[in-house]
Amino acid sequence: MTARAEQPVSHRRRTGRRRAVIAGVSALGVTGAAILTSTMLSTASAASSWPSDTGGKPVSKTIPVSGSLDGGMKKYYGTGALGGGGQDEGQDPIFELADGATLKNVVIGTPAADGVHCKGSCTLQNVWWLDVGEDAASFKGTSSSAQYKVIGGGARKADDKVLQFNGAGTLTVSGFQVEDFGKLVRSCGNCKTQYKRTIVLKDIDLMAPGKSIVGVNTNYGDTATLSQVRIHGDGKKKMKTCTRYQGNNTGKEPKDLGSGPDGKHCKFSDSDITYK
Repeated sequence: MTARAEQPVSHRRRTGRRRAVIAGVSALGVTGAAILTSTMLSTASAASSWPSDTGGKPVSKTIPVSGSLDGGMKKYYGTGALGGGGQDEGQDPIFELADGATLKNVVIGTPAADGVHCKGSCTLQNVWWLDVGEDAASFKGTSSSAQYKVIGGGARKADDKVLQFNGAGTLTVSGFQVEDFGKLVRSCGNCKTQYKRTIVLKDIDLMAPGKSIVGVNTNYGDTATLSQVRIHGDGKKKMKTCTRYQGNNTGKEPKDLGSGPDGKHCKFSDSDITYK
């Protein structure tokens, strides 16, 4: 492919906070001044600027990943058939990960198409979304033993969902940051095939505006466990923490059953969430 300048996209240019947090850098093995400066701290509570990319890489066709792909902090963005960045369902992703694959050290630019799809267990390590299209990442494995891990990285400018959990298994998100978003994680409320889903969120920074941290379906046995969650810029505590739904497999809008800890589906206490 011949590199060309990234095309500007006019959708969703809301003004959001531009505070950022770098999480678990040393654990990710990310090195080099081109990626992160030596002044950045390795804890998720330390604010700093988002990492710089090391060059643009236009993508006109979904990139399949099996094994491990290290993007070297290149900025991948859609062009041609992947040039959209709206909220239409059914878009193709920039990356599609096979069962067991790892994607690391990647910046996903604009347009982002449908971000990343995981067909089974996967690891997303130090992946950054500059402007979420439909969803940043969708997890689609069908095995109850599937493990999806999002380690470090961050996302911003998501009108709706950031991480869409359509499949079965366990999704663990750690050291992640998100700003200017709708929902950080949503267990699919109306997929044709439904599963019990387990969600674990730990060491997370959320910068307002944001509507909800996580949504689960109680009737399918979903659980969400939250710890070390920090909410920034939401003094009036408008952001919902864990919302419980009655999901369905008919495509209808799921029923909202309320939000907050209940000890069964939304597992956390007041001390697990702090406001900055």
